[in-house]
This record gives sequence, structure tokens and C-alpha cells, in this order.
Amino acid sequence: MDIPTDFAAVIFQGGLRTLSPSSKRWHKALTCIFSYRVMLSIANEILARKKNEIFSSISHSPSYVTLHVQSQDPDDDDAASERKNAGFLHADPEAITKIVKDKDMDSLHRLGGPQGAVAALETDAEGGISDNPDDVVRRKEVFGSNTYKKPTPRSFFYFAFEAFKDRIILILLGCAVLSLVFGIKEHGLKDGWYDGGSIYIAVFLVVGVSAVSNFRQSKQFLKLSNQNSNINVDVVRSGRRQQVSIFDVVVGDVVCLKIGDQIPADGLFLSGHSLQVDESSMTGESDHVHVDGNRYPFLISGAKVVDGYATMIVTSVGMKTMWGEMMSSISRDSDEQTPLQARLDKLATFIGKFGLAVAFLVLIVLLARYFTGNTEDDNGNREFNGKKTKIEVVINSVASIFAAAVTIVVVAIPEGLPLAVTLTLAYSMKRMMSDNALVRKLSACETMGSATTICTDKTGTLTLNQMKVTRFWIGEEVVSADEGISEINPEVLKFLHQGVGLNSTGSVYRPNSTSLPEFSGSPTEKAILSWAVLEMGMDMQSLKQSYSILHVEAFNSEKKRSGVLVRENSDRSIHLHWKGAAEMILSMCSNCYESDGTLEAINEQRRMKLEQIIEGMAAQSLRCIAFAYKQIIEGEVINNNDEGKVEKLPEDGLTLLGLMGLKDPCRPEVKTAVEACRGAGVDIKMITGDNVFTATAIAIECGILKDDQDFSVAVLEGRKFRNYSTEERMEMVERISVMARSSPLDKLLMVQCLKQKGHVVAVTGDGTNDAPALKEADIGLSMGIQGTEVAKESSDIVILDDNFTSVVTVLRWGRCVYNNIQKFIQFQLTVNVAALVINFIAAVSAGEVPLTVVQLLWVNLIMDSLAALALATELPTKELMDKRPVGRTEPLITNIMWRNLIAQALYQVAVLLILQFRGRSIFGVDERIKDTLIFNTFVLCQVFNEFNARKLEEKNVLKGIHKNRLFIGIIAITIILQVIMVELLKKFADTENLNWEQWVACVGIAAVSWPIAWVVKCIPVQERPFLSKLRL
Repeated sequence: MDIPTDFAAVIFQGGLRTLSPSSKRWHKALTCIFSYRVMLSIANEILARKKNEIFSSISHSPSYVTLHVQSQDPDDDDAASERKNAGFLHADPEAITKIVKDKDMDSLHRLGGPQGAVAALETDAEGGISDNPDDVVRRKEVFGSNTYKKPTPRSFFYFAFEAFKDRIILILLGCAVLSLVFGIKEHGLKDGWYDGGSIYIAVFLVVGVSAVSNFRQSKQFLKLSNQNSNINVDVVRSGRRQQVSIFDVVVGDVVCLKIGDQIPADGLFLSGHSLQVDESSMTGESDHVHVDGNRYPFLISGAKVVDGYATMIVTSVGMKTMWGEMMSSISRDSDEQTPLQARLDKLATFIGKFGLAVAFLVLIVLLARYFTGNTEDDNGNREFNGKKTKIEVVINSVASIFAAAVTIVVVAIPEGLPLAVTLTLAYSMKRMMSDNALVRKLSACETMGSATTICTDKTGTLTLNQMKVTRFWIGEEVVSADEGISEINPEVLKFLHQGVGLNSTGSVYRPNSTSLPEFSGSPTEKAILSWAVLEMGMDMQSLKQSYSILHVEAFNSEKKRSGVLVRENSDRSIHLHWKGAAEMILSMCSNCYESDGTLEAINEQRRMKLEQIIEGMAAQSLRCIAFAYKQIIEGEVINNNDEGKVEKLPEDGLTLLGLMGLKDPCRPEVKTAVEACRGAGVDIKMITGDNVFTATAIAIECGILKDDQDFSVAVLEGRKFRNYSTEERMEMVERISVMARSSPLDKLLMVQCLKQKGHVVAVTGDGTNDAPALKEADIGLSMGIQGTEVAKESSDIVILDDNFTSVVTVLRWGRCVYNNIQKFIQFQLTVNVAALVINFIAAVSAGEVPLTVVQLLWVNLIMDSLAALALATELPTKELMDKRPVGRTEPLITNIMWRNLIAQALYQVAVLLILQFRGRSIFGVDERIKDTLIFNTFVLCQVFNEFNARKLEEKNVLKGIHKNRLFIGIIAITIILQVIMVELLKKFADTENLNWEQWVACVGIAAVSWPIAWVVKCIPVQERPFLSKLRL
């Protein structure tokens, strides 16, 4: 029987289509033959390597097998076929997963190596799996999806329980229990439950609002966390390179890896060069691991690519990977306290201690007046008459006094401050997401508002990152776009095709000869490949078939060049190609080609001419790249070790093939953004790998450099900055505007120097080597499009569109967060001061507090939850960018805030004390209506003061009010609820109905706070806060 040579393909493709019963039997026969020959091949390999006699009998076995194919019921055959077609004929998911997890080379060899896994998983090492959605779904069903178990999100009841754990709330509930028990015993169930029940309801209302707010913010943070985890991965499907979500990667996918990528799943190395990965996140080992197809082909999810490039086949995903197993055992807690929250906790503690002292004094005074018989009930009788007073009445009265004192503590402790920060951060994170900024660390939102310097990349951030080849020189002649190939000698063109097509991490996909090619890779690679294919006639597919790659030195931002060593399959000749920064490649060349194929030596005169060509292109804002070549004798680069590896490619004696200029236009809006930063007191520094001339031209175009600046000081090469002494760097760092030909180390040095000078530094970065600078900076900003996963993980904020304008938007939002927190602090401290003073004075002088427990809890609800929501959602204004940055150590409460809040608090205290002691005579009302007037006026004062808090310095507090509908809605809800409290919930709130004249009086008194705020804002204040030593 003749077996086709490509029988393996027949077998593995058979699992994907429906066969007739007879074909299925032959399918099984071929499977047995294939399995036998695989086993025989393995045995022979072991025999040759180890001379193991145990397998000698197998090696001499005849290379044929007798098959007895039994007939079976067609229905059973179809059922078995359906079961197999649902899965994979030769894939044992658990076995393959175990090989990678255990890094078991012996088992991998028995499988047939990575290529055996490719066959077993019914994929193709070059073309990947089919991009048919049915195939992807089938693989997810058989092998699982690339998702991980997440900890159960916190429920509403968790936050409610956390709120009830507050000691003050528990004390209030205890007082409510006593008041409820003794109230019912004294007055019966019908009337006795009001005092205690009202406290219960008020407490539950406060706790409920707080729990709802925290629950909603928790869900939002969880959503943003999921977006952080969703990264794009390059895979090959149906021969086409494309990007998919990491969650859509399936077993059998061929994944393309490059420097900075996160490995999306467990798998095996297929092809590539110089691949080194960082497995420290999994193993804890800091040493980088060299991965290849022979000694160590294992790739584990969560690891990072630090050098080289490769393709891998995915063997397990999700919870079946090593990363998935680790993640399932980790309970992640997203409770992150930002520096601002820490400062607010300190402020809240200080205010809380002061409030506790006031409450304690009030408690002592009220208890003393009660037990000395200086208090009266509603009928004018003494409340305490010694032994004549029942013990139940005494306990109930003491509980009421204690509840009043505790409520003062509740009002005094500004627990709304952390809530305000959470609301502001959550709201700003959501809005920043729509403005193309993904916040990874909460603290970055507030820190960005204090930034004094932004160190930005050029490519893609200040420019559009839309590269296009506009100039190409061979020798000293420009190759015109019209003439193209016809001007270039065929031999030179051949070398040029090699240098472009083989020394590239990009790819060209063309489904058929009539369709337009699709280019993938970095913008620079795509531009060069597009030029070579469309204008220079390069055939990428035939090029790769004609040459074998021996060694690759991948491009990185330190070397600024990449090299490749190739062997031509036809004549076995070896060629070396380098590509990179033009002046660096030129320095490695001894000769150059002319377009007619003439080889010329590069003497001093010619070198100067070539350098002038490079400078001329750079002055036109072109990125300059050079291509160089060298014919290699095998002994020059192949070491005489056992492995025959190439350790380092030659870097001298090269022949220059050509100089290329690529245009990357500046973003049209970037100049305005730079000017906005300058107006906000933020200095912009451009740090780029381009040469001095290109960097200077781009900086002038973007507005970073001015024509009247001294370029000899403002523009500096990274090498020169690096070689300065520490003192020289510290002296120069603030004067530098552009750093050209910089390495990641230069960027890190600049950040460190600026921080030592007291600056708050924001840094943009996209490469793996930018990670140290991103971590060192106060705010690390990575690029969402061109940024590597290593850079993103090291950053605080991801700029999703790689646009500098979005960086300025983040700056504006950072200032808005800080400003909104200050607004709320001013508002809440005004309420704190007024409530504490009025209750203390009234308790000491009159022996009673004018505001009941329920009323104080209602005020607490207004100023904590509702006001926090109203003031935290104020949008950024243009005026924020007219102020200088907030310093790193400047106090939260400025003199302007103290001026505003003291004026409002004094007014409120004065009005409420007048109403307390003269309210009955002024309005001609009884005691209960007077207390209702005090309560109503106090609440309305807070409503009007919320408007004042919107603008700390501006006199027009209504400016832009129409843009914040949420603020208007909360004010409306507060007023409606206050009317209900006064007019409908009399027993619950211990109030009396007010007529329209009394309502007008309350509104009029409260409205006076507006003109007071206008007048007060005319008073100048000194810059240094008078309580700065407390750092509040």
C-alpha cells in the first residue's frame, strides 16, 4: 500500500471536515501508520544519541504494519466522528499544558518538539489558525478562554456593613435603643417611638447614602481595572497578521512577540532571534532567560520580552496557565489610598479631635445642668427632682443628652472628605477615559495637578506618527520618485532589498497577486516596507524564501540600530546588513555605493558631504536612516564553540547602501497645547532619539523652542548631558529644552535631577527601556498605541491616542481634582465651625442644643454625601490653566479658603445665635417654631454656601452653573427634602410648619451669604497660610 508523503496533513485536516464511513476507516488506518512512524523516529533518535540497547530491537523492526479494520455500525461511527470533530484528534490538552508548566524537554521531544505541538493543535507555524469564527469558538470550547477567575466584587451590603462598623454610628444606635425603649415605656408605642425611631431612620439614611456611593465607585474602579488588563496582541490567522484582544487569544494561535510585549499565554517558541524574557513576575529570578527552539523553548504567560523577537504557539490559556493558577490564589484588594487622601485623613483627625473636645464639654455642661435641676420639660417643669424622678426618666434623659453630644461629634468629624476624594477621583477617571487617558493609579489624578515639568517624547506624541519616505540618497545622488528602480544598479538594488526586507520586524501580507499589500509593524517599519514594495519592487515572500537568517541584533533605543546576518540559499554566501540612525551607521562605513553600482571609498571629503546630506534632511524635520552592507567570510562571525553561535556582528568596514529621510508631520494642535502649558507655568522638555538637527527643527515647529533662545544651551545631546558632573547637570537641567540622541538612561538622569531641584515631573514613554524613567517620575505617562506592555505597567496613566494634547488634558483634570477637593473642604469646614460654635454656646448658656439629633444627622447627610457629589463633579475650566502649579508641599487650606470660610461661619453663627436668643421676640413665635426657624435657616445657609464654594476666588459664583446639571439637581433635591422635613415630617424631624413669610425670611437670611462672599473676595490675603505649620 502506498502511503502519501503528506499523510500527516491528511490526518490532521481530517478532523475538520465530515468524511464518509469508508473514508473514516482509512483515516484511522493512516493515523495508526503515522503514530507508528513517529514512535520509530523517536526510537532511532534516542538510539543515535544515547546508544541505548533497549531500543535496538525496535530499530530493526520492519517498516510496515498489518491493519485489521473492523466494520462497525455507521451510526456509532458518525457519533464517534462528531465527538472527535468537537475536539481535536491528536491533541491532549492536559499533556501539552503539563509539558510547558513542567518545562519537560523529554516529553516535548517525544511529542515531536514545537512542530509536533503545531500538528497536534491543528494549526500552522506560518499561517496560524483559521480566522473563521467557528474555529475560534471551537478552540475556546475545547481548551478554554484566556480569562482568569476574578475575586467576587464587593456587594452593597459589604459597604453598608463597613459603614455600620463606625464607632460613632454604633454609639448613636445604642442611644437610639435606649431612647426607643424608655420612650415607649413612658409614652406608649404610639408616641414613644418617635425620638428613638427618628434617630434610627436618620442613621440608616446616612449609612445607606454612603454605602450606595461607595458601591457605585467600587464598580467603576473595577470596570477601569478590567480595561487596564485588556491589551492587544499580534497574532497570525489565515496567514494574516492582525491584532486581537488578549482575552480572544486561543490555543493554537501563533503569536508575534517583540521587545516590551507581555506574553499572553503559555506556549512554545516557534521561530525568532535573540529572544530574552523576564520571568521575574512568575519565578522571582531577576536574570533574563534566553529562549530558543533547542535548549529552552518554553514561554510562560505574564513574562515580558526584553530583547529580540519571535513567534510562539499558544498551548494553554486562562486558568490553565501558570499565571492563571497564580492569579486564582491571590486575593486582590484595590483599596489604594492616595497621598491626598492621607493628608485629608490627617485633617479629618485634627477636626475630629477638636469636635470631640467640644462635644465632651457640651456633655458635661448638659449633664451638670440636668442634675442640678436647671432644665425644664415642655410644660415648664423641672426635669430632674432628685429621688422623685423615676430611674427610667433619668436614663432616658441622660441617653438623649448623650445622643446630642455624640451627634455633635458626628457633625464635627468630616467623614465626607474621603468620600469627596473618592467621588472626585472616580468621576475624573471616567471623564478622562473619554478624553483618551486611562488612569492606572489613583494618585496620578491628583499628582498631575501639581506637575511643574513635562518631559515628552517626540515621535507619535508631538508628531502624528504617520511616517512616509520622502527622500532617498545613494551616495551623493537623490533617487527621484519618478525614476525609482531604473536609476539603481541591479546589484545595489538586490542588496537594498535584503537590507530592508530581512532586517525588519514588520511584515507584508498579500492574499493574492492582484490585491494590495498590507503592511504591519511599527510606523517606521511600515513606511520603509511600503516604499520598498511599492516603489522599489521588493518581493517580500520570495526574498524570505531565498535567504536564511543566521543571527539578529534587534533594535533598541540605546543602540539605535539593528543588524542581521543572512545566508543566500543558492550560493551559500553570507551577508551582513545594518540599519539605524544615519550618522551612527555612517561612522561604521568605509565605502559607499553610487547608484550605477560604482563602489567608492569614503574619504574625509566624501564623509563631510554625506554628513551634510544627513544634516540637510534633519533640518527639514526628516528622520534620517541609513542602510549598510558587508560581505562576510563565515569564519569572521561564527565562533568555534560547540553550538556555532554568533555572539556579535561586525560593526566596521561596512559599505553604505543609502540614506533615507522619513517625514513625520507635527500634530496641528500641539503648538497650542504647548502654549497652554507654558501659560500654566509648566515647562516642556522634549527628549528624543533623533539627531540634534531633526530635534531642533521639530521643537521649533511645536513651539518648544523660541527663535530668540540660545540653542547652544537649550539643545543638548544625551551623551554630553550624561558626561557632565553632578554639579554641572544640576546647573544645566532647568535650562535644557531639547535633549537629542538621548538614551533611556539620559531620560532617567534628567528626571532625577529635576526632582532634586524640587520639580514635580511628568514623563512620557513608550519603550521597554523607558520603564525606569516612568517609575522614577512623579507621574509616568505611557503611550497606548506605540507603548509596550512593560512601559504601560510602569506608568501611572496610559495616553490612549499617543497625543500630547491628551497629556495637557490630564494636566487640566489633575488641577480640577485638587481644586474640587479644596472647594469641598471650604464648604465642610464652614458647616463644622458653625455647627460646633452654635451648639456649644447654646448648651453653655441655655442648657440645650438648638439642633436635635435627627436635624444634625440631616445636616451631616447634606454636607457629606450630597455636597461631596455636587462639588466633586465640577468640570475643568480654562481658568485652572492660568494659575501656577500647586507645589509639592503646599497646604491644602490656603489663606483664600480660610478667608472665605471664616467669613461665612461667622455670619452663620451670628444669625443663629440671634435667632436662638431673640428669635421668639423678633418673629413673635413659640419655642418650637423658633427652633424650626433655626434649623431651616441653617440648612438653607448651607445650600447657598454650596454656590459660594464653587468659586474660591471668582466673584460670580453662578458662572458655568448650567454646565453642571448634577449640581443643580442635587441643590433641587436638597431643597425639596428640606421642605418635606419641615412641613410633612414634623414628628420625625421635631419641627413645626412655617408660613410663607417665615420661609421667605429664612431664604432671605441665607441669601445674604452671596453678597458677603462677593465683598470678602475683594479682601487681599497674604500668600503663606497662617496655619501652614499644621500642613492642613
